[in-house]
Amino acid sequence: MKCPVDDETLVMAERNGVEIDYCPKCRGVWLDRGELDKIVERAAPEPSQPARDQSPPPRADHDRGHKPYRKKKKESFLSELFDF
Repeated sequence: MKCPVDDETLVMAERNGVEIDYCPKCRGVWLDRGELDKIVERAAPEPSQPARDQSPPPRADHDRGHKPYRKKKKESFLSELFDF
């Protein structure tokens, strides 16, 4: 199969038991019907796992002269799946 963007031959890879097609040149990813649902389903945390505390750590008095704490942007689960 050819990439619709740059006409390069697509490569098949398996991630978490789901077969995906990607272009090694432009790094585009193409999924067949139902594959995105499988990826999302398998990336969801198990109900038995406790949720992580997302609150920022308490500030100490010596931190008052510094910039306020900002949470690091959470990476998408897709970035972990598609790191070719």
